[in-house]
Amino acid sequence: MTDKIFGIHAQALQLRAQRVQILAANLANTDTPGFKARDISFNKILSQSLNNRSELRTTHPTHFSGTTVSKNGPRLQYRTPSQPSVDGNTVDVHRERSEFTQNAIMYQTSLRFVSGRISGLMSAIRGE
Repeated sequence: MTDKIFGIHAQALQLRAQRVQILAANLANTDTPGFKARDISFNKILSQSLNNRSELRTTHPTHFSGTTVSKNGPRLQYRTPSQPSVDGNTVDVHRERSEFTQNAIMYQTSLRFVSGRISGLMSAIRGE
């Protein structure tokens, strides 16, 4: 049911929230020797998530039907550094900030879409 209302935006919000934590950890470990920057392939995971969903079984008449859940969580990948560092740290601050900012903008875009849909549904329920 949520897929019909929110499309891919509900799952996109979850993935973007997870990704912001990963990117923030990368930025927090900029000066940590040997730290390996990690990330997820957002587009790949979202498409896999949409293809690997399974229906939840309703066990009570008041449960929503059609609710879906992803079978697999995001798989972290190591970043390939553009410049090797002496201490083995692979965090590129400029790249991480850029990815973080782009992810935040896309998160806000999906959030605005979901908020707009909820406002529309609330207006319909109130009969406006």
